[in-house]
Amino acid sequence: MTEAGGSALRVLAAGSSAGRERLELLDRRGSGGIAAEIRQAAAEIVDQVRAGGDAALLEAVRRFDGHDVSSAAALRLDGPGADSSGAPDLGTRASCPHPAGEAIEPPVLEAIDRARSAIEAYHRALLRGPGVEIVERDGVRIEERRIAIRRVGLYVPGGRFPYPSTVLMTALPARLAGVEEIVVATPPEAYRDSPVLRHVLDLVGVDEVWGMGGAHAVAALAYGTESICPVDLIAGPGNAWVAAAKRHVASDVGVDRDAGPSEVVIVATVGAPARCVAADLLAQAEHDPLAVAVLVTDSAELAESVRGEVDSRLAELPAAETAAAALHQYGAAFVAGDLDEAIALAERIAPEHLQLMGEAAEGRAGELRNAGAVFVGPSSPVVFGDYVAGPSHVLPTGGSARFASGLGTDDFLRRSHTVRFSTEAAAAWAGAAEALATAEGLAAHAAAARLRRGCDDRETRR
Repeated sequence: MTEAGGSALRVLAAGSSAGRERLELLDRRGSGGIAAEIRQAAAEIVDQVRAGGDAALLEAVRRFDGHDVSSAAALRLDGPGADSSGAPDLGTRASCPHPAGEAIEPPVLEAIDRARSAIEAYHRALLRGPGVEIVERDGVRIEERRIAIRRVGLYVPGGRFPYPSTVLMTALPARLAGVEEIVVATPPEAYRDSPVLRHVLDLVGVDEVWGMGGAHAVAALAYGTESICPVDLIAGPGNAWVAAAKRHVASDVGVDRDAGPSEVVIVATVGAPARCVAADLLAQAEHDPLAVAVLVTDSAELAESVRGEVDSRLAELPAAETAAAALHQYGAAFVAGDLDEAIALAERIAPEHLQLMGEAAEGRAGELRNAGAVFVGPSSPVVFGDYVAGPSHVLPTGGSARFASGLGTDDFLRRSHTVRFSTEAAAAWAGAAEALATAEGLAAHAAAARLRRGCDDRETRR
């Protein structure tokens, strides 16, 4: 099986040379999948903003966002005045005003409220917020504290489309976890052009909104400038430039995960509706030219039907050029020898989203390990996960679903423990600590442990 002339979706036998080549390309889509020139350029932008502060940030915003402002204060989009943390007054915002008389359609407002309720309900049900857990044994008391991260930067994409849903999916879990300051960076054009985005930012109560996108936004959040205070953690999805920048700053600030271009793998067997499979492939492909949209099936007939549906639907898609580029770069319909091989291929790709359609495929849902989220049946499309299911749509990409999880309240909490030994417990455990330190060749460690064998608290404190 080879790609049909003019078709956007390649149909490939999984074991063929062309199929193996495409699978190897998908294997490299993680850190190796970001072009070397993007990694290098993103690192240079980050380093320039880190060193140059406001001046370098303004130049990057002018160059990459097409937004020319006279001061970094004018990048603040959410209005003048100090925030509740006592941050300095950044002045009257000089750009992206709310258009007079703007209105949002009632069905959209209702959808936002329903999505917000679903997201809050899900995360609240699983919440283990700030608190203390105590473990005691024979004179040893250990307190483990869960502490909310104080200041978090959320990246909200907007280069191609505004994403108010990303605000809901990131800010709501952060706020439920107890984060004190939530800072959003989003391209200024997205903020200006989307009343829905502005409404959602106001609805969830973020503390600061800055008009900047791409690698320079990541740099400003990570290191701060004269006008922007740095954050402790950066979360949220983005394109290859954002992913590369997050990796570059990861040694200096917390980053959530590889949340790069969107991905879906659909494992479909006989009985799966080809029109739904095609629609769900295109729903991910329209995100980004580097998005991953892959079908794996044990039915050559279904693969051909899906290919025809993709071509038919693609012709009417407003983002047809973007979707076609994504299908050309990473897309494929792999025909496996049987369902076991199809499942193994999906596990190998370890996608952000995995869909199972067809009775045989759906029956294997409990076996799958390597996916950010799994959607079972034709009535459970990824698009529901994008908006209304409840779990965050910020999920691991680039194959990192083998070891990473979707964004949740735990990502905005850190753990710290406090240890207290009584005098008697110290004497009882000192010998074991000394023996282990001696085995490792650490004489000072051993001496420190030995000192606790027979002294009381008053002696130890001298």
